[in-house]
Amino acid sequence: MSRRRSALAGSAAALGWAALEPIDMRLFRTDYSDVAMLGKLVTRRCAWPLAGLAIHTANGAAFGVLFDEVRRRSGSRPQPLAVCLALAENAVLFPFGLALDRWHPARGEPGVASMVNARGLAQATARHALFGLALGRWAR
Repeated sequence: MSRRRSALAGSAAALGWAALEPIDMRLFRTDYSDVAMLGKLVTRRCAWPLAGLAIHTANGAAFGVLFDEVRRRSGSRPQPLAVCLALAENAVLFPFGLALDRWHPARGEPGVASMVNARGLAQATARHALFGLALGRWAR
């Protein structure tokens, strides 16, 4: 398994996450999108979806490289390790949603609803679990 393959797998998993956002937003009845949050953080113009997708994809690639490094050092199986790392990231980053809810320049706009609630936690956990499953499978 190469770092390049893991980076590509992370990017692909992030793109899959983004593609599933409209479905999970309906399923969890919350108007929170990571792509919208990231894109509207850097621009409020009509290019925010592209900006958000680019940042989200780059984050997925970086996560893939980190995953590959941990896998190499630990000797763990890819699938369980990827899921565990993704869920650990969720546990660490989710509380930062309080800051986003308060200071994001587009808070309250479509896609940037409050995420720090039970539905938001369920949505974030499901997204991270699916990301980890995809990364672990595609990085092999």
